[in-house]
Amino acid sequence: MSKKNNDWKKRDGIVFSTADSFDYQFGEEEVASSLPASQQKLRILLDKKSRAGKQVTLVEGFIGSEEDLKELAKLLKNKCGVGGSAKEGEILIQGDHRDKVLQVLIQAGYGAKKAGG
Repeated sequence: MSKKNNDWKKRDGIVFSTADSFDYQFGEEEVASSLPASQQKLRILLDKKSRAGKQVTLVEGFIGSEEDLKELAKLLKNKCGVGGSAKEGEILIQGDHRDKVLQVLIQAGYGAKKAGG
C-alpha cells in the first residue's frame, strides 16, 4: 500500500495551473511568538454550554504558540488536580476552579481576572 500524498491540503486557493514551469511555493508557516506573562490579559469564566450541564473553568485570551498554551494548561491542571484540555487559545479545566486558577495565574505573573459574573 502506498502512502497518500497530502501536499494538496497545504495549497491554499490553488485549484489548477496549466503552466509547465509552474512550481507552487508553499507559504512559510508562521511561528507564533508568545507574549510575556506580564503582557497577557487572560479572562477566567465558568462555562457549561454544550457540555451536558457539566461546569468547566474556561481561560480565554492566551496569545502565543500551542506549546506554551499546553504548558500553561498542564500547570493549571496539575495545581487544580483535575483534567482538562488546551486548544485554539483556550484552556478548559474540568469543574469550577475559578478562584484557584486565578491565584495560580497571578502567582505565575499573568494578567488575569474573572469574567462573566
